[in-house]
Amino acid sequence: MVRKKLRDIKESLFGKPTEVVPIVGENSSEEYIELEPGAVMERTARIFVKYFVLTDYADIKPILDSLRDGYTIALVKISPLRSKDIVELKRAVSKIKKTADAIDGDVVGIDEDWIVAVPGFVQVYRGESTPMS
Repeated sequence: MVRKKLRDIKESLFGKPTEVVPIVGENSSEEYIELEPGAVMERTARIFVKYFVLTDYADIKPILDSLRDGYTIALVKISPLRSKDIVELKRAVSKIKKTADAIDGDVVGIDEDWIVAVPGFVQVYRGESTPMS
């Protein structure tokens, strides 16, 4: 009884031991392949979370390039530049904000040492209001 329940739960989560998945090709009407349990389908779209450190104003170029690609969530450590030159930090953050605005993205400060820059399809929850669904 317990074993059957566990098997039913496993099958509901992972499917039956072998699943048949239809593949529709350009020249074929309909073909089938068998997938083993737990098989991973190839993903074409990828979103990257990248880590950057701002030690100089010139360090913003790879951040801006990654944001312009459109598939990067940038975690930027700003404390090295802040301790070095606050004017350069303000200039760098302003440039990152302008680029984020251009791609309909967002820039959010986290603590005093970090900022996060995200593309337009990512919503950052700031805790001020109810998140949108």
